[in-house]
Amino acid sequence: MAAAGAETVETASQRAELQAVLRSQDFVRAPRLAHLLSYLCEKLFAGEAHQIKEYSIALEVFNRAPSFDQESDSIVRVEANRLRKRLADYYSGAGASHALQITIPVGQYVPRFELRRTAPEERELAAPPESAFVQNSRKGLPWFIGAGIAGLVIAAVGTTYMLTRHRVEERTTAPTNGAQLQADSPDGHFGPPAGEEIRILAGASRSLVDHAGKLWSADVGFTGGAAVKSSVLHIGRTLESGFYRTSRQGQFRYDIPLKAGLYELRLHFAETVYGPDATGTGGEGNRLMTVKANGQTLLKHFDVVGDAGASGMADVKVFGGLQPASDGTVHLEFSGEDGRPAMVSAIEILPGLKGHIRPVRVLARQSPYYSNDSHWWSPDNYFEGGQLATYAQEVTGTDDPELYETERWGNFSYAVPVTPGRYSVVLHFAARHSRPGEPTSETADLVSNVFNVFCNGRALLSNFNVVSEAGKTDVVVKRFSGMEPNAQGKLLLSFVPVVGHATLVGLEVLPERKEQ
Repeated sequence: MAAAGAETVETASQRAELQAVLRSQDFVRAPRLAHLLSYLCEKLFAGEAHQIKEYSIALEVFNRAPSFDQESDSIVRVEANRLRKRLADYYSGAGASHALQITIPVGQYVPRFELRRTAPEERELAAPPESAFVQNSRKGLPWFIGAGIAGLVIAAVGTTYMLTRHRVEERTTAPTNGAQLQADSPDGHFGPPAGEEIRILAGASRSLVDHAGKLWSADVGFTGGAAVKSSVLHIGRTLESGFYRTSRQGQFRYDIPLKAGLYELRLHFAETVYGPDATGTGGEGNRLMTVKANGQTLLKHFDVVGDAGASGMADVKVFGGLQPASDGTVHLEFSGEDGRPAMVSAIEILPGLKGHIRPVRVLARQSPYYSNDSHWWSPDNYFEGGQLATYAQEVTGTDDPELYETERWGNFSYAVPVTPGRYSVVLHFAARHSRPGEPTSETADLVSNVFNVFCNGRALLSNFNVVSEAGKTDVVVKRFSGMEPNAQGKLLLSFVPVVGHATLVGLEVLPERKEQ
């Protein structure tokens, strides 16, 4: 009875906080966000948190039809991102003194009621603001005016955001059980570098929030070419098929103002015109292009199908060491060859690291995650084949069991894009007491799967059995050094079953220090 009473008191205090938020001017002026917040909290109060899914929110809150496609319609992610920002604004202002505060974790929709433990200015922001370039391009301002404003806005807002985020990560994801923080790069740099991030969906007429909670703007900064929309439904090696249903095609360029500094450029492609499942015919050789950055050739005779291995497959090319030209702008030129149009689906410019790319960490799940060692893991990416599974039973042998809640299983591969160099590949596995879809039982024997793992055809693990390797704990971590990309600039990791299925919780690709 005492437990039930305590739960009733807790729920009553949570309801009181919800009502206080809904009565505030921040939410009275935003009825759409108030409705979304009320729906999410009421589901939680009713014990129906497991029913809070992107699809159900779209139907029940935003009146989408049962045919709602979350890959092409990002309304739930966009509005959830706005809600996170509105809550952050409220608790840094009118609600700053509240002991109980509501948050919506990035990549999730189930609300949390948390006791305030730090000063309001140290609370986590939901997502970084749009770059000044994107904001001013959307308003129709000339790029040279936008570039001037960018210098002021980014310096103030961007720096404040990164410092605040660093304080929050330090507060919320401190290692436990003696875990030691490790630098993210071979140069001793910890965490991703700070600075402006630009994400553009080529050919798109509206912005999109991806599974990692990152905002991608509608198409801006281009000259020439035409926006093309594809009817292809599935794009391989990505959770974000919607990224690749639009593209800019023809002979075109992008002029993107940037502050002085070092950046990492990521170009996203997917061939949806030429291929057996698209409107065109053929595959390799039907579209060749040249891509330049500030006059320097990045790609020549580039064939998306040949590089990706198939049409309808996401293909990401990574380039480090990018800097703006002398006019403070990055000039990207896309030229088709043999009379065929060039194309690109998305452009991503991130703060870079000297001499190597940013580390890659991917978890087999549909939302991002901050691990106990303060590293950020992206949702599943670069995969083909297999299925996702979630397990209720915690694994042993780690101070961060939540990291191992999910896995990809079956016969699958990951094609991780990198730049030339040497890398360490770290693979995370977990022994389980049930197979995917089966009830979890602590008394059941561990499920034995045997499989092989290859990197660009080289055997890393042969007849690998997670249960045999795990021993007294459930977690197995394997590290391999000296891995080099193939001719397509990929680390192609293949997981091939021998008995049962192959499995993987997550992977890390870490640049190695160059020999002096």
